[in-house]
Amino acid sequence: MERLQKIIAKAGICSRRAAEKLISDGRVKVGGRVVTELGFQAEWPGQKIEVDGKVLAAPEKHVYILINKPRGYISTASDDRGRKTVLDLVPSVKERIYPVGRLDYDTEGLLLLTNDGELMNGLLHPRQEVKKTYIAMVEGELSGEKMDSLRGGVELSDGKTAPAQVLLLPNSRPPLYEVRITIHEGRNRQVRRMFESVGCRVISLRRVRFAALSLKGLECGGKRPLTDEEVMMLYEIAGLEK
Repeated sequence: MERLQKIIAKAGICSRRAAEKLISDGRVKVGGRVVTELGFQAEWPGQKIEVDGKVLAAPEKHVYILINKPRGYISTASDDRGRKTVLDLVPSVKERIYPVGRLDYDTEGLLLLTNDGELMNGLLHPRQEVKKTYIAMVEGELSGEKMDSLRGGVELSDGKTAPAQVLLLPNSRPPLYEVRITIHEGRNRQVRRMFESVGCRVISLRRVRFAALSLKGLECGGKRPLTDEEVMMLYEIAGLEK
């Protein structure tokens, strides 16, 4: 038996906090009866649980796969334009998995795929400030003043960015600079836009770290399952109990 909001989150419908509102609003039924009590416990699978009239399907076995995404793949489960998706990199996986966040079509690197909706929601929630680290090859004049601007936050069309960790790497040969940048926000094309805001252009971009995960030992296009220890670490980072 588990609390109803936890079951809804595990089913990938929404976060636990959002599930509590669904329950309070009378949008959840257990065994055909509307439940509004937040402490209500149910058995799933076992009992019929409905959210907005839709029955929660029996849970699949949770799958956690780390991939090193190449350029030229989109970070969605399908594409109506026929482009390659990250799921094409894991053809043997039968469960319905989804990417945790996105990497641009032209960005490569670390991406987590899973069907654990609760963990996905936890890792993507802004409250957790999950860190993401990229290696960018940048073209232009990248002065110390511009580096300081990136570290302190720059103005974009959707608001000022949070402070970032920015480090110039030894391979830099002006006007090309190799930069390691760590952010915790998840705005669309954020790293590219941050460099554009200081007059630089990103030539290539690779994510090398996400939360507690790294690309160590994983070649471009490669994949591997997460260890139990890694899953537990992600749950802790997401502020969840396994």
